[in-house]
Amino acid sequence: MPKPIVFSIIESALHPKLSGLYDELGYEELQFNSIRKTLAALKKNKPDVIVAEFFYAFGTNYASNHICNLDTLLITLQKYPDYQPKLIIMVSKREYEFVSKLEGHYDFQYNADYVLAQPVSEAQIRALI
Repeated sequence: MPKPIVFSIIESALHPKLSGLYDELGYEELQFNSIRKTLAALKKNKPDVIVAEFFYAFGTNYASNHICNLDTLLITLQKYPDYQPKLIIMVSKREYEFVSKLEGHYDFQYNADYVLAQPVSEAQIRALI
């Protein structure tokens, strides 16, 4: 039986190092340093869990109605209506209020209980997985 898969999208130094935890819990971890690389991997693997950081689009570096760095991931996930991985979102305290803007913006529904303010501990991730 194959191991369950967790995608770790590590885009900053604030992302906790959780490889040992995933291994202990029996997950195969695949690490990515960009959403683009994550999207390419989604074509081959369907992770059970995705752990990613949220960065709000304050400036104009995101096109049109994009809210954050996770937009293209959420758009891609909604293309698979029968596939709903557990999405754990880590966000800085400064940007926490902006996560709610994702609600209703995408068909892919994330669970607000899985939004964690940084710094995130191993115990918090363990409790959610």
